[in-house]
Order: sequence, then C-alpha cells, then structure tokens
Amino acid sequence: MAKLETGLLTPLGYRAAAVRCGVKSVADKLDLALILSDAPAVAAGAFTTNRFRAASVQLDQKRLKSKGLRGIVVNAGNANACTGERGLRDAEAMAEAAALACGARKDSFLVASTGIIGHPLPMDKILTGIKDASGRLSSELRAGHETSYAIMTTDTKPKETCAVIKLPGGGKAAIGGICKGSGMIAPKMATMLCFLLTDVKMERALLQEALSRTVEKTFNCVTVDGDSSTNDTALLMSNGAAPDAEIASRGKRYDAFCEGLYETCSTLAKKLAQDGEGATKFVEVNVTGAPTEADAKKAARAIANSPLVKCAIHGGDPNWGRIICAAGYSGALFPTRDVVLHIGRVCVFRNEMPTKDAAKAAAEMKKKEVVINLSLGKGPGNAIMWTCDFSAEYVAINALYHT
Repeated sequence: MAKLETGLLTPLGYRAAAVRCGVKSVADKLDLALILSDAPAVAAGAFTTNRFRAASVQLDQKRLKSKGLRGIVVNAGNANACTGERGLRDAEAMAEAAALACGARKDSFLVASTGIIGHPLPMDKILTGIKDASGRLSSELRAGHETSYAIMTTDTKPKETCAVIKLPGGGKAAIGGICKGSGMIAPKMATMLCFLLTDVKMERALLQEALSRTVEKTFNCVTVDGDSSTNDTALLMSNGAAPDAEIASRGKRYDAFCEGLYETCSTLAKKLAQDGEGATKFVEVNVTGAPTEADAKKAARAIANSPLVKCAIHGGDPNWGRIICAAGYSGALFPTRDVVLHIGRVCVFRNEMPTKDAAKAAAEMKKKEVVINLSLGKGPGNAIMWTCDFSAEYVAINALYHT
C-alpha cells in the first residue's frame, strides 16, 4: 500500500475502517469497510438501470432522501443480488448493525455489496466484521486507502483520488473518492461501486444535481466489456464540516464544486478503464464534429465497445476498417464524405478511403495508451469514451468467474 498525501479521507469530518471478515475466500484479503461521517450528512446517489437490482441498491434508493445520514457499510465478495426477500432483509440488517455499532440512528446508514450474484450473504461473518470495523474507525489517510482495497473484486489495484477546491468568495473544500470495477463495466449511471465524500455544506437536491450531471460526463463514458452490473452504485456524502464552505445555490461556488467533482470522478473513471480485466492498454475514443451530441455518443460508444476494435488494439494492429465500421453501424447520422480518422497522431482515413500513411499507425497502436480521434464533420456534437483492449486473460477470468 503506497503512502498517499490525499485521498478518500482528505475531506474533514469523516472516518473509515476496513477489515477481513471472511466473505472473500482468500485468507488475507480485506472485504468489509465502514465509512462514517462524524456529523449528520446528506447524500446523493446514482444507481444501475438494470431491471435486476441488488438488495443494496433497492435499500439505498429508498433511504437516500433521508436527513441525518451517517455512513456507508460495504462488503466485497458477495453481491447480495438475485437473493429474494432474504437478500432485502440481510441488506437492512447489515445497514442497521453498522449504524448501531457506530452509535447512530438505525436507519442512518447506506449499504453496498459487490461480488458473485445469487448467493446469500454470510451474515454471521458480516456482523462480526462490522463490529470489528467499528472499533477501528480512523480519520487517517491510511484508513481510506485500506477501504479502497476492501471493495475490490477482480481489480488488480485500488482506485482512489481527491480534489481540493478553492471556493470563490472564500473557503476551501475537498472531494475524496474511491471506486472499484474491472469487468462487467459499461455503466448506465455510475460505476460498479463508487464512494465520494465532501466537506461542503449543500442541500441534497443541489448535491444530487451535481452528481447526476457529473456521472453522465465521467462514469457513463467508461466501458470495459459492454456489460452493466446489477449492483452499480455511486454515493456522494456531504457533511458541511469545512469552515466557510457552504454552497446554497447555483453560481460560481457551485460551478467550482462541480469542476472539482468532475476532476475526481473523471480520474476514477479512467482508472476503471486502465484496470479492465486482462487489460494491457488504456484507450481514449474522441468523436467530434457530429450533427448532435447524441450522434457523437453513439459513435464513440460503438467503437469503444467493439470486440474487434479492442482485439486489434491488443494486437497492435492499425485496423482502421474496424473503427470506421463500428461508427457506421452505431446509428449515428453523419455524411461519410466528411469523416476523418486519426489513430494517435497519424491520419489513417479521409475522403472515404485509407490514407497513404495508414500503415504508420502501427507504432501508435503499440503504445500503452491509444488515442482514437474520429471527426464526423463540422457539427457541434462531441463525445468521449474510455475503454481498454481485450486480451486472452479477459476470457480466462470470465470463463471461470462463477466456479
């Protein structure tokens, strides 16, 4: 675990703890965490649009508008999804146990779970872990870093960051965040799991607006494999602990906060793509000049999700045809005569045909970070997607995930 100067617990007034309680089969892996606000807080959230929603998602969606929220309890290794009425009862029991262990009102905790679906939570282990974690709560940066480890499943590295904001008119605030996700990533709301903490003071409706618009520009621009989870959850808590950091309405202070939130979430989103299951390369797809933003998004998402494009990138093959083809079937509207494609710095397609430099793009495709720039014309529509390559390891991981 590297030493961090800033992270999840940089915002004032929060504590966290992570423990090993035995949900994961690996003996030395952290798998349960508590995040506690010292003062009552408000929270915003974004959740999966999958028709099959995990018990934790259903509970949080009901509880999110409550006042006086105090924290989040999360486990990894078991998603508590597709577990029926028992799953709902277990999620409520998990949240209540965390609240009582932290001396809070029993309905003041949110809950999240991630891991294999269809298996009941081992509640004896969960409850023991909650009690253990409540006695280890700390505001030290290390505790936040350990929490980023505790929420991992097939991730190969933790994902943590923080933005510090100078507010116009005075005051300073921070937004710390962690997330997890490596496979089954094509969110239609947020990421697989993401927890964000801020010490600004803000009403819930304004906080929700900020999160919703930021999610659309960050986590909804990530894809690893085109699959969306039953458990996707992003939670943002605001406790008002920073002095002179109240944001009461839209304006310059609100805009500064949104800029900081975007920086935090975009950093985490890119970390998801970089750590995709079996990934060896990070890929950024930029689409510009589309007739509308919706057209740009369609083209960017089709390219980023294309197995053929992702395999070509893995092999370092400058196969411009696969990229053009994906844009063509995406449903985006554009005049084909205006399309210009660059792989990195090399123009490979123009005037409806490959350029004489197309073969030179092989060097760009061999880089650890590959950038695809596709211009669809002179329209106002732009979009970005972050993804990764497909490797044989991705197939190996998911061929045996359940067993």
